Amino acid sequence: MVRKAYNWTAGARLQEHSRSKHRILRKYVHDYLTVRCKLPHQGLFRLAIVDGFAGAGRYSCGSAGSPLIFMEELKQASEVMNTFRADQGLKAIEIECLLVFNDTDRNAISLLKEHAAPLLAGISDTCPRLHLHTEYLNDEFESAYPIIKALLAKGRYRNVLFSLDQYGHSHVRRETILDIMQSYPSAEVFHTFAITSLLAFLQRNQPEKLREQLGHLGLNNSSLDQLDGIMTRQAWLGTAERIVFDTFRSCATYVSPFSINNPGGWRYWLIHFANSYRARQVYNDVLHDNASLQAHFGRSGLDMLHYDPGNPGQLYLFDANGRESARDALSTDIPQLVSDLGDTMSVEEFYKSSYNNTVAHFDDIHDAIIENPDLEVLTPGGGERRKAGRIRPDDTIRLTNQRSLFFPKFLRARK
Repeated sequence: MVRKAYNWTAGARLQEHSRSKHRILRKYVHDYLTVRCKLPHQGLFRLAIVDGFAGAGRYSCGSAGSPLIFMEELKQASEVMNTFRADQGLKAIEIECLLVFNDTDRNAISLLKEHAAPLLAGISDTCPRLHLHTEYLNDEFESAYPIIKALLAKGRYRNVLFSLDQYGHSHVRRETILDIMQSYPSAEVFHTFAITSLLAFLQRNQPEKLREQLGHLGLNNSSLDQLDGIMTRQAWLGTAERIVFDTFRSCATYVSPFSINNPGGWRYWLIHFANSYRARQVYNDVLHDNASLQAHFGRSGLDMLHYDPGNPGQLYLFDANGRESARDALSTDIPQLVSDLGDTMSVEEFYKSSYNNTVAHFDDIHDAIIENPDLEVLTPGGGERRKAGRIRPDDTIRLTNQRSLFFPKFLRARK
């Protein structure tokens, strides 16, 4: 199944999976800026946002597309942050952003310029701390990518966010995502594609890998035409998620292989790539703040893709029930991770080791550490942390001398 391009001239209909993606993008851009602009003495933050499949900016219902969403959230975040900084007696922070919008449809780019003009003018008049520069390209994304790289190099941008909401699967090469993640010190990518297109790609190029991944479902290469019939099963989501993760895991340090939640079938994936554990923390928390927009099928602790045929997991929708199951799993998974290294690890090391394998909320992880009878958190000065909200990356997590009865016997024996 390959998605057909929108007819922007006639008025494109906003599909539900795109509406879900837009809600995630809105919240993430706002939270991203809030996290990156926290330093009290900071006066300037520079970033570039690249929309590789920008479209016309507005759908037939009037809803904003991703290019206008980026502008709107940049404006709101700038206003909110500077209002807060003024209340705290801090200097205002300037945000400088290069916006690169590309689409193969010439009419879409023409309409996008029309839709963006009043918003850009309004920002210029009313938001003096936000400085936007826009570039419009009209080409296939892979052909436009060298031009985009040149624009980013000319501006010496280090903070780069790519939105790649392609049609199907074949318009963005895996090697291009890898190049993005390796080319910029602080790069992130949102990558959307149809899972059936990915499976067709694997069938042609990696049939043995696909056969291995689908074996427990009783499928083989000749039966891919049955996929639409089983995509409604929760177990299928888990299989597809592992395929997606295995396919893209080498592209970035942290890969979020979650499907856009669609009870009618798991067809579209919105993957987030980052090289910073802090980015993955923010993304996980955004999904919990917007429960049920994306879905995961599997474990909810620190080993989310572990497959056990006897206990394959459950549907995780980043909601209250999901968070409860995550807290239960974390209570055993976190001591296990610390014990794998001996009896001590820094909190930052814990973040780096765990965030590519968990769907858990930041607060739930901290609560699970503080409340666990087998763990203690020590400050750099040797004091004990007693509140979850005060845990810092330079703190140390340590197994306690007295282990609980629930702690694995072979670990208790290490004392």
